[in-house]
Amino acid sequence: MMKVRGTPVALAFTVSSCMLLALLPVHIVANDNLRVAYQWKEIDFEFPSETERQEAIASKSYIAENVIPVGLEVYKKRLFLTLPRWKEGIPASLAYININETTTQSPRLHPYPSWSAHRRTSETEAPEIVSPFRIRADRCGRLWVLDTGVEELLGNTTVTSPTSLLVYDLHNDNLLRRYKFPADHLKENSFYANIAVEDNDCDDTYAYAADLGSPGLVVYSWKQQESWRVKHHYFHPDPLAGNYNITGINFQWDDGLFGIALKPQSDGYSTLYFHPLSSLNEFSVSTKVLRNQTYATESGNYHEFKILGSRGPNGQAGVAFVDQKTGVIFYALPNLNAITCWKTSNRAYTIKSLGRVYMSTVDMVFPNDVKVDDESNLWVLSDRLHQYMYESLNRNDVNFRVLTATVKDAIQNTACDTNIKPLPDIITNLGDILRPSTSTIAPKAGSSSAWPSPSHTNAIVVLSMLITMLRVSYCIRI
Repeated sequence: MMKVRGTPVALAFTVSSCMLLALLPVHIVANDNLRVAYQWKEIDFEFPSETERQEAIASKSYIAENVIPVGLEVYKKRLFLTLPRWKEGIPASLAYININETTTQSPRLHPYPSWSAHRRTSETEAPEIVSPFRIRADRCGRLWVLDTGVEELLGNTTVTSPTSLLVYDLHNDNLLRRYKFPADHLKENSFYANIAVEDNDCDDTYAYAADLGSPGLVVYSWKQQESWRVKHHYFHPDPLAGNYNITGINFQWDDGLFGIALKPQSDGYSTLYFHPLSSLNEFSVSTKVLRNQTYATESGNYHEFKILGSRGPNGQAGVAFVDQKTGVIFYALPNLNAITCWKTSNRAYTIKSLGRVYMSTVDMVFPNDVKVDDESNLWVLSDRLHQYMYESLNRNDVNFRVLTATVKDAIQNTACDTNIKPLPDIITNLGDILRPSTSTIAPKAGSSSAWPSPSHTNAIVVLSMLITMLRVSYCIRI
């Protein structure tokens, strides 16, 4: 047995603490440590002048109630928001605020990279940025913008330009590259809603774009300046997981591949964790498969894609993001108004192995994006998207929030807490075996009772004490 530092009193305290832990249920209550960093009733912008702002309102090029943030990213001291042109009156579809600014109540947004990037130069020319949904800042100081090119998605839908990747230099905000998706990447119902960037090598970076409408994954090579489209059965929605009921609004979606998140591996590749939006399951595949254009696009790779497990009822997940330092993946669960997590080092992917980071029917109504910045801070955007789409937002309510916490605080006392040592499987499994049955099924004819016999009960008591002692012993050893 490992020597415990300190006096016999300290040893007694340690043992008693372990005894207490051994008697507690396996599930640990979350702390809900996220705090609201910024919030808005409506989104406003820093126009060049008040006169131009009033002119934009008069011309309906700015309609405040139509602006909604759906994606976020944090790089250094800027927090970026995407504001897609899903309705008319969106003057800028990508903007930012300076985190150093003290205003937390409805700070005005600065268009990125400039006002001119969001304005048409003529009736036939599309603006530089049309309608991005998701963005990603890589460790090389580049901002990857996945621009759908679609205007008024919730009205008179117009395809203004092909889906494109725009890559900006965050050091000077210059556009480094625009890559338009080839025609064979754009299917009848294609809608590219999410992006992940594998930036282990700045000169050999790969971007992954998820098509939720015509389920598929586009792999783009920065070095080769080309892309290919990958198909797989696991990208498709589950027809039994398409029902959503959020704050009393019921609707059905059949969205495919949506959540994608990368975790680097020691072999120079990464694991891509992914799931359709209308699904309860999580899947994974190595980017070693995806980055091989020939292998990635042939049917022989089917078994390279793995199913990890289910998040359980109402566990439909939107975006996901892996914290590189802890290996914890965070999920946005719109049906539950919650953020959950899972330790990717955990061999089990079950409801028990998922941790609840934050849940609220006030602050977390429709969590829409999740990111971890390079200083290990978790950021979450909630925006009442369902209400925006199917009813209308109340201009007197706070509708949009950005919440944050350090990753350490966010996962503390959850199943994802990296400071908590898991019990050996044999101890945990024995506990499950000995736990009294909660079944309501009546006993078979001829049975004396649905409950254990006295001798069986005595055995359970003895074994339960043994498990407690094992837990205490294990706790002291670690």
